[in-house]
Amino acid sequence: MKLIGLDPGLRATGWGIIDVEGNNLGHVADGTIHVPAKLDLADRLATLYRVLGSVIETYRPEEAAVEETFVNRNPSSTLKLGQARGVVLLAPAMAEIPVSEYPANVIKKSLVGAGHAGKDQVKMMVRTILPGASLESADAADALAVAVCHAHHRRSRARWDEGVEVVHAASPAE
Repeated sequence: MKLIGLDPGLRATGWGIIDVEGNNLGHVADGTIHVPAKLDLADRLATLYRVLGSVIETYRPEEAAVEETFVNRNPSSTLKLGQARGVVLLAPAMAEIPVSEYPANVIKKSLVGAGHAGKDQVKMMVRTILPGASLESADAADALAVAVCHAHHRRSRARWDEGVEVVHAASPAE
């Protein structure tokens, strides 16, 4: 199964494709979509949508995962990032690909074991988990981290959906 991880941004959106076979993860491709800042907002969003659609069409992932945005101190920047994030959610949804979302601290904890890990720690773990990943940019590394996080979480969700019984130890009162 192919998964695409997405790290949304208006100037640069990272994307990363991984293959999942059981517990094995493999790097397929990664990159960054750079949108020219000189374009007006509508054209920037349209460009982001078209290029991301092309990536999706080329690699045909079966599921997508997107990093949730954090609220910035600058309301205008936060709003623009939210609009880019909307496009990043829309592109796979329009291709009828299920989309999951993960907060940054969950992604970091899933890879590094600490929710407040630095970008260098995340990048090192992505290189360790996905040897051969080009990691053209920090955005691409973050997108691959999102994909790896989703691979881990979807496996847990699948087990729950299959009805794996969870046994709890009896409390002293029982």
